[in-house]
Amino acid sequence: MKIKRIAVIVLDGVGAGELPDAGLYGDKGSNSLSNTARVVGGLNLPNMGEIGLGNITPIEGVPPRTETRGAYGKCVEISKGKDSVTGHWELMGVEVKQPFPTYPNGFPPEVLDEFKRLTGLDVLGNKAASGTEIIKELGEEHVRTGKPIVYTSADSVFQIAAHEEVILIEELYRVCAIAREMLKGEHAVGRVIARPFIGENAETFTRTKRRHDYPLMSEHDTMLDTLIKAGYSVYATGKIDDLFGGRGITKTHHSVFNIESAQAMIDFMEEDFEGMVFANLVEFDMTYGHRNDAKGYGEKLEEFDAFLPKLQTRMKETDIGMIVADHGVDPTTKSTDHSREYIPLLVFGPRVKHNVNLGIRQTFADVAATIAEAFGVTPPQIGTSFLKEIVDY
Repeated sequence: MKIKRIAVIVLDGVGAGELPDAGLYGDKGSNSLSNTARVVGGLNLPNMGEIGLGNITPIEGVPPRTETRGAYGKCVEISKGKDSVTGHWELMGVEVKQPFPTYPNGFPPEVLDEFKRLTGLDVLGNKAASGTEIIKELGEEHVRTGKPIVYTSADSVFQIAAHEEVILIEELYRVCAIAREMLKGEHAVGRVIARPFIGENAETFTRTKRRHDYPLMSEHDTMLDTLIKAGYSVYATGKIDDLFGGRGITKTHHSVFNIESAQAMIDFMEEDFEGMVFANLVEFDMTYGHRNDAKGYGEKLEEFDAFLPKLQTRMKETDIGMIVADHGVDPTTKSTDHSREYIPLLVFGPRVKHNVNLGIRQTFADVAATIAEAFGVTPPQIGTSFLKEIVDY
């Protein structure tokens, strides 16, 4: 019986232990899952534990099992970097050989001067900062002067914040598109991000849902592109549309809330189609990991685990589910940056064999290679399929 649908769920920032080269990235000792469980006094994750999560890395409250209802392992990142674009591209079969540039001290004059020349705008900020803090710091000056706030973070991003009544949303998007076109070559950041906000003063400024990402586009086909070209469907939820620039997607539901994205995935599964459902659950990373909130991070893990059976009961005999991540963001370390970690790999579904240890996969792209074999499409340039290890044909 042919596999007709594969659901790939990315727990954004949920790493499973430091990679061998973690020290080069300042991430020695990082383990998002293990360290969070230790700090909060244990995690209650029975459903992912049943698939084999506790067999991947030690997790207080999630013991390893001799019998699992699915397949489990962990994956190495071969791409350079530790950001979301890099991780998602590699999951879909594209290696990033040069890390995207970062700007811990702000953007150099050649970048800012060209941006000002192209847009005719002067700017505020130009530093690495928290998005919520920088609008508190500079929002009132922005409202007074009309100058957009340009800032970055530990990630490879060029962010532009503007009050929606000072720079209209269409104009903000236009300016971001100019920046995306400008940032090439050595300054080809992973994402340009529009960060609109509203409010009367520093105490009431809040970011709105009209954020828009402008990612660097892959020069090579991702598995999303390959599936579309072969006549399959790709349904996306979370911020997948932002990470791939809307390319290779049949239908999208954008959300920055885990359970809303997970529910959209279930709604997609109610439809009759063949192809992939691709979900990114970003709250682990965006709301808790970057703020070193281990308690909130752990609670979100437990929330998703409790939701998982709702997806499992909707799965048909021809469906496969995969739970992965894109990088770590250990909320227990001093750093608020992403962490260079293994990612977990959990595979489940009515036809997935039980008690399968997939071991250490040598690239995230094994996910794409497995999808390619399941659907009989062109395999990615990197990655080794584990399809025959998890299902019988």
